[in-house]
Amino acid sequence: MKIFVVYDSESGHTEALARSIAEGAAAHPEAEVLLRHVNEAQISELEDVDAIIWGCPGHFGTISSGLKSWIDKLGYMWAKGELIGKVGAAFCTTATVHGGIEMTLWNLITPMLHNGMIIVGLPSNVPENVLYGSYYGVGITCPVEASKDAPPNLPTESDLALGRALGKRVADIAQKLA
Repeated sequence: MKIFVVYDSESGHTEALARSIAEGAAAHPEAEVLLRHVNEAQISELEDVDAIIWGCPGHFGTISSGLKSWIDKLGYMWAKGELIGKVGAAFCTTATVHGGIEMTLWNLITPMLHNGMIIVGLPSNVPENVLYGSYYGVGITCPVEASKDAPPNLPTESDLALGRALGKRVADIAQKLA
């Protein structure tokens, strides 16, 4: 089973989360995981995957322009119904606690619904999700660095555990549906 993880990342925060998601998915013995930055990802790669997990930094409560532009290229696949029945999941990072995590996740899920995908989130029985998570996918806060020279405020181990949990859950569901 193939799982495609595509992400937009400007400062490395979302990339770190994407890598943890790919790691969680790759832990499934039958998973082949393709991890791509949006600038390297090709829409044609989606044709023979079983699951698609996409994410980005939240920009004012919505999708980053880089990932939005990539998603907008799905029109011909939508017209042919090529993504119907594929598993989908979303993730994002924001700079502040109330920086629009849930709005960004909803905005990431909406194109999946338009394409007939089966959305996978994190339910309350996932231990990592009880204290730190969201039911719509993985959304985490990485505060803005104080200066250009400051070390990046990358995701915490708890944040990365949520990413691995989402990747594992997507792989498990995709396997059941494959």
